[in-house]
Amino acid sequence: MVPLAEIAHLDGRGRPVLRRSTERQPRNAHTLPPMDGQPLGAPIAFRSATPPDPATVLQGRHVLLRRPLPEQDAPPLFEATHPPAGDPGIWTYLYDGPYATVAALAAALAEQAAAEDPQFRTIVRVADQLPVGLCSYLSIVPEHGTIEIGNIWFVPALQRTTGATEAIELLLSHAFDELGYRRVEWKCNALNAPSRAAAERFGFRFEGIFFHHRVVKGHNRDTAWYAITDDRWPSLREAFREWLSPANFDDAGKQQRSLRELTAAA
Repeated sequence: MVPLAEIAHLDGRGRPVLRRSTERQPRNAHTLPPMDGQPLGAPIAFRSATPPDPATVLQGRHVLLRRPLPEQDAPPLFEATHPPAGDPGIWTYLYDGPYATVAALAAALAEQAAAEDPQFRTIVRVADQLPVGLCSYLSIVPEHGTIEIGNIWFVPALQRTTGATEAIELLLSHAFDELGYRRVEWKCNALNAPSRAAAERFGFRFEGIFFHHRVVKGHNRDTAWYAITDDRWPSLREAFREWLSPANFDDAGKQQRSLRELTAAA
């Protein structure tokens, strides 16, 4: 018999409907003892990571990441990624874009700002507060400690700068160090060579290809999967910090050691 205290109300057929607990119960809260001949992964004490808060601003020295402000962000982002002055090639491998007008991009940013998963952030250059790109957390599964970073694009002025690398470091540090995730994923079109090279430079490990994984803008997309796991993150964190340190650059701004060299050794 169900205790009365656990019954919220009766349904239309007079059957009891139980109260929902106000505390979120992880799906993996129970444990399973090993059975003979059936191997299992190592037991862990993990219960759940924390979902990212879209209101949280991730602050770096070169860039900050904040919730999109559509009316403020759309004009400079549109100008940098559309003719006549911008680079429309940024949109080739993305799910969205290009856009017909600034207003259309602003409308898309408004939808993205309201979404919970993917959870978007505008990348803002600290020096002049100029919006210079977009990124997001997505595939957010706190109960298993997995999260993806994606929908990432940089305007030309941010590409190949310390600010671009710092934006990725901010996303990774927040996910691992502050929210407690066990795994951060990176997925991209398998034909997107620059994205795949970036993933490897940032220390992500290639895990394989999902063939016929998506249909994007009328084209098949095979998806390349990459990931960083929490056991590797401490050494990768140090690699990012060493590379981003002012001591790694000479007076002309030339790096002393490459990030790829540092992450490969991590």
